[in-house]
Amino acid sequence: MTAQPPPIDLGASGRRPEVRAPADEAEQVRDRLTGVGLEQMIDIHTHFMPKPMLDKVWAYFDQVGPLTGRPWPIAYRLDEAERLHVLRSFGVRAFTSLTYPHRPGMATWLNDWCASFAAATPDCVQSATFYPEPGAAAYVAQALDRGARVFKAHVQVGDYDPNDALLDDVWGLLQESATPVVIHGGHGPAPGRFTGPSTIARLLARFPRLVLVVAHLGLPDYADFLDLADKHTQVHLDTTMVFTEFTEQSSPFPPTQRSRLLDISERILFGSDYPNIPYPYLSAVDAILALDLGAAWNRSVLHDNAARLLRIA
Repeated sequence: MTAQPPPIDLGASGRRPEVRAPADEAEQVRDRLTGVGLEQMIDIHTHFMPKPMLDKVWAYFDQVGPLTGRPWPIAYRLDEAERLHVLRSFGVRAFTSLTYPHRPGMATWLNDWCASFAAATPDCVQSATFYPEPGAAAYVAQALDRGARVFKAHVQVGDYDPNDALLDDVWGLLQESATPVVIHGGHGPAPGRFTGPSTIARLLARFPRLVLVVAHLGLPDYADFLDLADKHTQVHLDTTMVFTEFTEQSSPFPPTQRSRLLDISERILFGSDYPNIPYPYLSAVDAILALDLGAAWNRSVLHDNAARLLRIA
């Protein structure tokens, strides 16, 4: 396997850090897929959103140094058409447009945008979101009726308790429809008031058949979230940013837990956080392959599990 490129070029003092990717990155990613017997892959954790919102997200990461203690350059700071082209060039056959509100009154607008984006972008799995507010169940039901197949919940950014009574009917709808929810409920990269495995455990105690996809493998509390996946067979985990050199420096995945990834191999899904990652996409793929858990496991994680969960033929 080709060595990973240096992930971050800090550049001259006072300049925005930049990410260097190999000129043939797309070819290298596709070669990695071929090497494990895949022609394409599925990325369950990507972000396409209205430009004003994405601009604010990028501005946040530009200033995130004091929060995380290190720079977070945006690897794929491109316009929407270019971002789509690059992602497809890697051999990604399906992806999501995960958006998330941070205050009341945003979710309906975001769901409308996601529905329009998916209609114009057939390889994007129609996504939706919600916030604890009056009427949330009504717009979630509408999003489901319009074809949403995956939802995003961001406990940290939204700064809300997923056990808020205003969300009870929402969780009930999503549980009964078996619609997966990619939920950022872990403490990383910085804890929130309602993050952590105990909050998600309470949610699952109340809605035990929820199909949750725990983002970032729940970092840094990997073992606790693996315990939840052992207890609740509808709980999945995505690999977003985990195992990469960037994340290993601050929240290393314990080697003692590696065998547990094999135990629930059908419920681990590849995610990248594209385009907001501070290293090349290739590094995320290589980090999965470097676990050396076998070609069958790689195929499941990089493609098959998401294809089954998202009902992609």
